[in-house]
Amino acid sequence: MTSLIVLAVVLILIFFVISIFNNLVKLKNRYQNAFAQIEVQLKRRYDLIPNLVETAKAYMAHERDTLEAVINARNAASAGLKVAANNPGDPAAMSQLVGAESALQGAMSRFNVVMEAYPDLKANQNMMQVSEELTSTENRVAFARQAFNDAVTSYNSYKQSFPQVVLAPSFGHATDAKLMEFEDSQAIQAAPKVSF
Repeated sequence: MTSLIVLAVVLILIFFVISIFNNLVKLKNRYQNAFAQIEVQLKRRYDLIPNLVETAKAYMAHERDTLEAVINARNAASAGLKVAANNPGDPAAMSQLVGAESALQGAMSRFNVVMEAYPDLKANQNMMQVSEELTSTENRVAFARQAFNDAVTSYNSYKQSFPQVVLAPSFGHATDAKLMEFEDSQAIQAAPKVSF
């Protein structure tokens, strides 16, 4: 009888440990999927930016530095995205991506300020269409970012709870996933303004 009780307790513990492992995997997959959604939207934005610059080139020939700054920031952000996509929970990769995205936001802001001086460009049909697509994409990025942060928070909260905090490192879940946070709180509250 005692051996049956011991066997039952051992089986319950085994199933409990398996349940913790499976939940950790499920939650990690959730935040990785959420990051994949951000990746899709950021790639879309990175594809739209060269179209925006090409449309503006004819009107802004003497604003070459501004146009180059936008393209360079876009390329850096794209490279940061590739690094972060390989390991969405890695704090260093997420910090690199957030820094590159901040630089891109700054370059786009300077671009928008310069654009105000070109009323013909603002009225250009191609520019209006690209601008609308870019604004729509920014909204999608914001929603995807929120879903990612929610998934990361769920993963981290579960992993940091007891007894998971004891078992998680042995299952390969030693570090917390990093939220996609911005230094400027305004950047996360609103999509960048694109006005043409």
